[in-house]
Amino acid sequence: MNSSKHTELANHAWSVADLLRGDYKQSDYGKVILPFTVLRRLECVLEPTRGKVEETVARFKDQEIDTDHFLRRASGHSFYNKSDLTLKKIAADPHTAAKNLQIYVGAFSENAREVLDKYEFNQQIKKLDGANLLYQVIGKFTDLDLHPENVPNHNMGYIFEELIRRFAEQSNETAGEHFTPREVIKLMVNLLIAPDGDALSVPGVVRTVLDPACGTGGMLSAAEEHILSLNPDATVEVYGQELNPESWAICRSDLMIKGQDPENIAFGNSFSDPGQKRDEKFDYLLANPPFGVDWKKVKDEVEYEHQHLGEAGRFGAGLPRINDGSLLFLQHMISKMKPIDVNGSGGSRIAIVFNGSPLFTGAAGSGESEIRRWILENDWLEGIVALPDQLFYNTGISTYFWILTNRKAPDHKGKVVLLDARDQWVKMRKSLGDKRKELGDGTGGKPNHIADITRLYADALNAAADSEHPLHAKVKVFDNSAFGYQRITVERPLKLRFEVTEETLAALAAAKPVQKLEQSGEFVAAIGTLLGLSWATKSEALVALKDAVVGAGLMWPTGAPFAKAVRDTVGVRDPEAEVQKSKGAPEPDGELRDYENVPLGEDVEEYLKHDVHPHVPDAWVDHTKTKIGYEIPFTRHFYVYAPPRPLAEIDGELKALEVEIQALLGEVTQ
Repeated sequence: MNSSKHTELANHAWSVADLLRGDYKQSDYGKVILPFTVLRRLECVLEPTRGKVEETVARFKDQEIDTDHFLRRASGHSFYNKSDLTLKKIAADPHTAAKNLQIYVGAFSENAREVLDKYEFNQQIKKLDGANLLYQVIGKFTDLDLHPENVPNHNMGYIFEELIRRFAEQSNETAGEHFTPREVIKLMVNLLIAPDGDALSVPGVVRTVLDPACGTGGMLSAAEEHILSLNPDATVEVYGQELNPESWAICRSDLMIKGQDPENIAFGNSFSDPGQKRDEKFDYLLANPPFGVDWKKVKDEVEYEHQHLGEAGRFGAGLPRINDGSLLFLQHMISKMKPIDVNGSGGSRIAIVFNGSPLFTGAAGSGESEIRRWILENDWLEGIVALPDQLFYNTGISTYFWILTNRKAPDHKGKVVLLDARDQWVKMRKSLGDKRKELGDGTGGKPNHIADITRLYADALNAAADSEHPLHAKVKVFDNSAFGYQRITVERPLKLRFEVTEETLAALAAAKPVQKLEQSGEFVAAIGTLLGLSWATKSEALVALKDAVVGAGLMWPTGAPFAKAVRDTVGVRDPEAEVQKSKGAPEPDGELRDYENVPLGEDVEEYLKHDVHPHVPDAWVDHTKTKIGYEIPFTRHFYVYAPPRPLAEIDGELKALEVEIQALLGEVTQ
């Protein structure tokens, strides 16, 4: 089935909007169109075995036993409908349409009813009936041919996703929360599965796939199709979880249609209510989680698991900032990797779509940095692929594939591949939301970017090592430690001279330890007799200050807080002044404190000697404050300097534009 047929069928379903206009807001059209499309597809799938199901219902009519197993076997699917009604029969009588449609829906097996319930379908039936539209809407869908022999399962997925995208556009929702471009999914699945081609060709092979933010199930479908293209006899079990009820309903109905177990698609939040058991592990994991979505709603559950379960839970490595849960998804997926057994087999592969934030957000010691550190020090990150911008429907920003595995090939161990595919795109004939570019797949005269990127990723080590390779500049390979750094604290000594001025006297009077004195006013007045005097050293200043206070008939207060208050208020910073010491060591000046990032493995004292001391000879490093951080500055590694254009060239263009504008103005005034 070609794309024009997908569009034709989607247009037929969406034409119901013409009936809804006036009684429904545009943003609510999908609430009718999507569940009716699901219902019509289920009806078309069950049509060949309706007779067998009716016979089975009649056979067990008076027996009080659970007939679910027998009815599933009769229908040939994991779902069934016990009624003899059809949408065509229901549409024939407008007066009983609502009642009969409710009976029809109620006759579905529980797993199918649950899908329709997520659409709040019963409410839509009542609303359509009240507007005298129900029988007309039903009639529209009886003409929609969604029989499997005409619309194969994967093509049905395209139609579902096209309708979801239109619904998202009408309701001003984020289309990307529901729909990932097909060519992006194809490349992602290639990079995820391609290295396992030989293993997947083994007869009887079984593979499990998980998407914890599965949307309508597009990635799961693509992964299944790819594995089956390598081995038609393979068994592929797909699992997922989705928070959006409409997307969940479509994904689940898609699995029912394909003969997969719909119970494998869980509804709810993957962070607070994971749909898979803790000990369930998967061969392949992939996801396109929403970019920059906060996790405030599940903050308590996530923080509890982090604090109380630690490494035994999913989030032991660290927590990202509250306004972006991307790295929580990745930690959740890592927790679902299969371990490597004693024979060296097992393990899993992960592919996830991120924006640029997870690469570098967060300083050393932050949650994000600690998560990156955990991933790199465990040698799980295999590669990162930079994609073109304007590739997704809901955002024009640049995106990245992260590929992770706990079973790296021997030549990849301890290394990370960075692949720059930002220039691998063709312009779309018509923009869809923010999507203006697409990856070519070799059809319609387009270059095959998907195959080219897949091939380059597989050959990344050779391409990076061979300076003569035509794509050498597009690939770089680094040791894991190259992304780590030491965040050092560079201190400089506090240098003070001491003087009594109007400013220092006012600061002294405002200091809390001075204000607590019984005779604070008299104390300040005694110091005020020294107005205009200054001293080069702290000891000289203290002698003079004490003499003035004692001479006024007062006691000199004791205690460290008081001494510090006097020193800090009467002291004035001066680069040529006396170095202040504490317990014999120079005291650091907080205002001159600086931070430097030193690559892992580099000697900090040598760095200080060569990079800091030539500028500030008296600086030192406070090693107790050193933190280890990790970041992946992708764009920095692929930056190519482009010199500015000559001014003469720019000036020439401006003059040419002026001439063009004058000519246009001349045409307007004629």
